[in-house]
Amino acid sequence: MRKLYTRSVLTEETAGSDPLKLFSLWFSEAKEEGEAEPNAMSLATVDKTGQPSVRIVLLKGLIREEFQFFTNYDSDKGQDIAANNHVALNFFWPKLERQIRIEGRATRISKEESESYFAVRPRESQIGAHASNQSSVVPSREYLEEKFVSLTKEWEGKEIPKPENWGGYSVSPTKIEFWQGRVGRLHDRISFERIESSWKRSRLSP
Repeated sequence: MRKLYTRSVLTEETAGSDPLKLFSLWFSEAKEEGEAEPNAMSLATVDKTGQPSVRIVLLKGLIREEFQFFTNYDSDKGQDIAANNHVALNFFWPKLERQIRIEGRATRISKEESESYFAVRPRESQIGAHASNQSSVVPSREYLEEKFVSLTKEWEGKEIPKPENWGGYSVSPTKIEFWQGRVGRLHDRISFERIESSWKRSRLSP
């Protein structure tokens, strides 16, 4: 169960001074390497009682230097963010022996932006957003499938509107850490912390 990390190194020179540029570079390399779903990221939230929760969501863009994803606003994650918008993200790319940890604040994007994205989603995904009241208890799998079929017939040949309780969030990063696996578990960890309008870079002990 132990792997020897020898793929690459991360120096201050290669990290540069802009973590968002480095993220874009690493993300492009993850796609080129053929990582399975390179835009899959762990999203950690904390509810109003202090209970943390984590799940995988998909990054849909780095827009205005913020990490964007979409979900049902009434879901567990949506309710957590409404109570406490401090969140954490994590990308893990095993082929490249890399991960990126991000801390920041999540805010809803505009209704217009959410509608624009919803309009280009696959039709099945659009119907699924209406069929699923995310995180709520359902009586059975058959209940969901029957609802999906019913909505498919109802909207046959019609444009499907975005649900009112569905849309996007943008995570404005306050801290970004890049991790590169190294031999002997002496991993490279370079962290960037936002100080007002600039970034402070530090090397961390593995």
